[in-house]
Amino acid sequence: MQTGTHLDREHCVRAVQSKDARFDGWFFTAVLTTRIYCRPSCPVVPPKPRNMTFYPSAAACQQAGFRACKRCRPDTSPGSPEWNRRADLVARAMRLIADGVVDREGVPGLAARLGYSARQVERQLLAELGAGPLALARAQRAQTARLLVETTPLPMSEIAFAAGFASIRAFNDTVREVFALSPSELRARVPRSRAAGTPEFSGTPGTLTLRLPFRAPLNPDNLFGHLAATAVPGVEEWRDGAYRRTLRLPYGHGIVALAPRPDHIACRLALSDLRDLTVATSRCRRLLDLDADPVAVDGRLRADPVLAPLVDRAPGRRVPRTVDEAEFAVRAVLGQQVSTAAARTHAARLVAAHGKPLDDPEGGLTHLFPAPEALAAVDPASLAMPRTRRTTFTTLVGALADGRLRLGVEADWAETRARLLDLPGFGPWTADVIAMRALGDPDAFLATDLGVRRAARELSLAATPGALTARAEAWRPWRAYAVQYLWATDGHPINFLPA
Repeated sequence: MQTGTHLDREHCVRAVQSKDARFDGWFFTAVLTTRIYCRPSCPVVPPKPRNMTFYPSAAACQQAGFRACKRCRPDTSPGSPEWNRRADLVARAMRLIADGVVDREGVPGLAARLGYSARQVERQLLAELGAGPLALARAQRAQTARLLVETTPLPMSEIAFAAGFASIRAFNDTVREVFALSPSELRARVPRSRAAGTPEFSGTPGTLTLRLPFRAPLNPDNLFGHLAATAVPGVEEWRDGAYRRTLRLPYGHGIVALAPRPDHIACRLALSDLRDLTVATSRCRRLLDLDADPVAVDGRLRADPVLAPLVDRAPGRRVPRTVDEAEFAVRAVLGQQVSTAAARTHAARLVAAHGKPLDDPEGGLTHLFPAPEALAAVDPASLAMPRTRRTTFTTLVGALADGRLRLGVEADWAETRARLLDLPGFGPWTADVIAMRALGDPDAFLATDLGVRRAARELSLAATPGALTARAEAWRPWRAYAVQYLWATDGHPINFLPA
């Protein structure tokens, strides 16, 4: 299905009539007679096709005067996979907006991060999504506000500012316009909403329990297995069936626990500042690759007769990513040419010596991973690694600390990969694993990875990097997912959901 201003009406109508949840987040259905907009899988009786019109974003629906359906809650549908698989201006802008940049830095800050003028950014977003950056950020604030209204006992004044609104009046007006209910009326619906399975307030200040939706299928084995097997002590742990880790956030810090469920990811967030809710949720979704389109990915990979049995055996594999791109880059360097256990040991020493301590009443987390600025001040002689890797480490953290290298969600994948390869000690494997897991490039391919080459030999494929790269041309643009299926042929703990 096409996106942007060229939605295919016939395909959209068929998706709505079949209540196809795979298209939730791809587009939104606005009903001309009721002035309500819905997700494609809305459980109500579909409207007549002549009464349907389609928009590429919830913000565009809201700008056109439609309000959100109270049954299907279209504002909570999975995000569009377009922002995961593309690296153009619009996709990079959407990733930044989801990370709260417009709320914190305004449209000029968004444009500066993208390297374009504010007018250019506005024009591109309007052309493809039917809404500019302010409207898109406003729609996101409305979703956060609804979440806080329905899941916490916080006063409305605190919710307004926690959700990013500049005033209580703007908060009230937006909630009324988007949901056709006042904030108080939204809260009055909480008992019925909770029965339907929406998030709940935990009773602990600053702590929320919510459900993160995804497009089925989702195979949790390699996703949580990888995160648990490579967890850095003090920063990450697997406890009581959940992956837990600390988060460095714009206004404070947090601890998140993520656990797989059949139809959602259970997410428990403890935040020092509730203004970080939107950013924390966005980063958790990105960590678990929840906005991926597994049907498109697996369909492409099944076309290869060698990969088809692997896909059919365990469809819906995701790429385990990160909540902190700089952290992952540092850990990739620490993991060069050493075992998973050795990489964890190196990282744990850095955390204990230079990470910011925090309290974790519910588990064994003790620190935030050190920021690049803290690592740039580390004495290289104190690092227990070969001299060449110390040089690689100090060059990387220096470039991250002074802004010469930026690995955030706004990064241009090809340009950033080239900059990484220019750093001393950075070869294709290090650059590509950062591209795959930190930058989120769905087409990054680890042709030199030992696990990938071992899998290729077991599958009777030519295992040299050149031959593998040539074979992988048929897997584009989803080669990072092919890596997950190839890795899964091995008995390494990264491929298994922990007990």
